[in-house]
Amino acid sequence: MNHIRTVGIISKPGTERGKTLVPGLLQWLSERHIGVRYDHETAAYAGRADGLNRDEVPEDCQFVIVLGGDGTLLSAAVAIGDRPIPLFAVNLGTLGFLTAITAEEMYPELERALRGEHRLGHRRMVECTVVRGGEDVGRYMALNDIVVSKAPKAPMIELDTFIDNHHVCRYRADGLIVATPTGSTAYSLSAGGPIVFPTVAAFCITPICPHTLTNRPVIVPDSARITVIIEAPDGDAYLNADGKIGEHLWKGDRLVMKRSAHTLNLIRPPRLLYFDLLRQKLKWGER
Repeated sequence: MNHIRTVGIISKPGTERGKTLVPGLLQWLSERHIGVRYDHETAAYAGRADGLNRDEVPEDCQFVIVLGGDGTLLSAAVAIGDRPIPLFAVNLGTLGFLTAITAEEMYPELERALRGEHRLGHRRMVECTVVRGGEDVGRYMALNDIVVSKAPKAPMIELDTFIDNHHVCRYRADGLIVATPTGSTAYSLSAGGPIVFPTVAAFCITPICPHTLTNRPVIVPDSARITVIIEAPDGDAYLNADGKIGEHLWKGDRLVMKRSAHTLNLIRPPRLLYFDLLRQKLKWGER
């Protein structure tokens, strides 16, 4: 990592830990003559009124510190967009599968990152384009998943699905998840999908409560183009990217998903490997 002049901070709102952690972190960075850009939530913890909108925080930063859980990290990923800026994610949430650095490890790991001794994990993202009437009407990027789900009062929806030019099937289900390897331990896992190692170049297509029990999750290469055609009535289906942003869909809409040209870079503890994380977070091997 190049010489660190400025870092960003994005924080989860409403945590008691944030009230004590943020002032100390700002002091620590100031003592090392490192400039800071932070969001409104971080400013509130510090008793300041100069916070920025989250999408402004990463500008001119060498990396961004995320204080929160996986949800905060996903918001930070949206804020970074296509900038090649690493995220230093500190877990202040509950599970924190992506935010693997604990609050107690924060300062030693920051020292390691400033010395250039950190390890970077490169996470693939998925891009989704909404095509309506032959025109692109929406574009979304996600680190975890793109989800098509039924609206709250809608019945089961139908989703005609293709891989490149090959017809897969017409899913009749409560929805469909297209997950990256990173997202394979999120919603897709809860819906019965497999865990996919982060460096595997693949997407997982996982139906949500399918009407046909033989509709099982499918792994496809991330070089494939996944197309989902909405066969549900107008407004009965909803598109969601990483659980953060989305829109109602109309009958005949085409969702075209492919590997994004951008990757998210996560600063990882050097001694914590993927299966260590599975054992810690998912309690593998415990009774």
